[in-house]
Parts: sequence; structure tokens; C-alpha cells
Amino acid sequence: MHLPSLTVVVPVYNEEDNVLPLFEALDSALKTYAGDWHVIIANDGSRDTTAQKINACLPDFGERYKHIELQRNFGQTAAMQAGIDAAETELIATMDGDLQNDPADIPRLVEELLEKDLDLLQGWRKNRQDAAVSRKLPSRIANKLIQRVSGVKLDDYGCSLKVYRADVLKQIRLYGEMHRFIPVWMATVCPPHRIGQTVVNHRARVAGESKYGITRTFRVLIDLVTVFFFLKFRARPGHFFGSIGLWVGMAGGLMMTHLMFVKFVLGENIGDRPMLLFASILIIASLQFLTTGVLSEILSRIFFQTTNVKSYKVRQPLSYSLAEQAEKNKTENV
Repeated sequence: MHLPSLTVVVPVYNEEDNVLPLFEALDSALKTYAGDWHVIIANDGSRDTTAQKINACLPDFGERYKHIELQRNFGQTAAMQAGIDAAETELIATMDGDLQNDPADIPRLVEELLEKDLDLLQGWRKNRQDAAVSRKLPSRIANKLIQRVSGVKLDDYGCSLKVYRADVLKQIRLYGEMHRFIPVWMATVCPPHRIGQTVVNHRARVAGESKYGITRTFRVLIDLVTVFFFLKFRARPGHFFGSIGLWVGMAGGLMMTHLMFVKFVLGENIGDRPMLLFASILIIASLQFLTTGVLSEILSRIFFQTTNVKSYKVRQPLSYSLAEQAEKNKTENV
């Protein structure tokens, strides 16, 4: 069976003790892969000897391996995007460089993605080997929040071990710390039923230090607002701001109606009532939200009309097809 070409993207940062074991594990896992494969190590400006050790490994492991070294530490998301940009294959897999993800899972993930005709297959660290408070607890909180906001039902958004169709993945761009939201960003260019998950092996870190902690939960909350906006209102931002403006204006209008009743029907003084000031602020805020919505709609139309970005995407078939392969095997057996 000949499988589609595959690139494994591995962002690393200060992982000098894991470099050689990483190369060995990747080579062992991929050497039997029934298709063309490559590995891109995206070095995110490591300050230790990670770069030197990667360069020392390259001659021993062959031309399939490529080292991309960023000028400074831009973050995991940027390093991952650099590797994705450099990939030229039909499928892309991503994993962490700390060896907690098991490269041996990658061939199985590829076959499952093809069998289920998915655009993204997400790894699920069901038996996670991490500290309960500093790693597991923040992840559980973040996963629940992302599920509620995005509607994409996965159990482990933070697992970096994923396999994608490259043509779909390259329709999105990753910025900031958006790598943990990749399944949600993928849902902006493909239907949720083409995003799946599967249980993968997870190992305890044996060298180096973790780059994550409980404080990342707060960053997730901030990023989640951006993700929600782009997921629901990217092509119609006026609906987002307009809806807020209408609700705020309705509250202010009801307060003003009540005050008018008190003033003109009951004959009471309303000049010293806090509600008058609060209602005025709400009505002004409502007008600001509505005008922001109009301006955002204008900007959105300018963006789509002056760039090559379309409001739709046409699905491209892979050169590999399970049905075609089965028919070919059947013919060869006859």
C-alpha cells in the first residue's frame, strides 16, 4: 500500500537532552512508512546546545530531515507555523519535541485519518503522564471552556500529536499562542465531522523542563474570545457588534421608558436618579456598538475584495484513495 507523502513538524525549544532520542524515535517510527516522508525540526531560538545537536544529527539520519532555526524565541505557535509553511507534502503531522508524544503513533494516525476520510485527526492523551495540578488541571479547564464556546467536541485540544490534510491546514494561519486552538481554527475551513480524535500513547518527560504551567489557563480565556469571534463572525462582524449594541440599547431604552413614566405620569423628579445617568451611558454605548458593527462590515468587505482570500473553499481530493487502493489490490490478486 502506497500512502500519501507526509511531513512531521516538530517544534523544539531548549531540548538539548532530547535531540538524539527524538531523531532515533522518529527514524524508527517512520522507516517502515509506506510513502514518502520528511521531518522538519523547527528550532524556536533555543538558548542551549539544541541547535548544535540537531545539526550534528542531520548527516547521520539523511536528507529526509531538515532543521529550521528561528532567529529568536517566537513561541511554539510560530515555530509550528514555520514548519507547516516549509512542508510540501499531502499530509502533515505535528508533535512536541519533548518525547512525551510517541512518534510510533504517527503511521497509525495516518491510516486512521485516511480510513475515516478526515481533515484532522487529533491525539487524545487518555492516560496522561503529567503533574495533576500544574498540567492536568489547567488542561481539563481549558478543554471544557473550548468545547462550550467552539462546539468542537474533543477531549484533548492541547495534545500536539495531530495529523492533517496539508491543503486544509494551510488555509489557516497561526499567530500568538493559537496552537492549542488548531482544531477550532480548522473548523472554520472544514466541517466538524471531518475532525476526529484517537487515543495515543503519552509518556512522562525524562529530560528537560516543561514550558507550561497553571498560568496558561488565563491565556486560554483571552485567546478564546478571539477564537469565538473568528469562528462565528469572521465574515459578518457586524452581527457580533450589532447584537451587543441592540441588547445594550434595549436595556437603556427600557430604563428611559420607566423614567419617562415616573416623570410625566407620576410627576416625580428624575434629575438626581443614578438610573438616568446609567440609561444615558447604555444608549450611547449602544450607538457606538452599532456604528462599530457597520465599520467592521465595511472592513470585512474591503478585506475579501482586495485579497485573494475567498469566503469559500473548494475541497480537493487526495491523490491517494482507500477505495482505489482496494480496487487495485483486488485486480493485482486476480
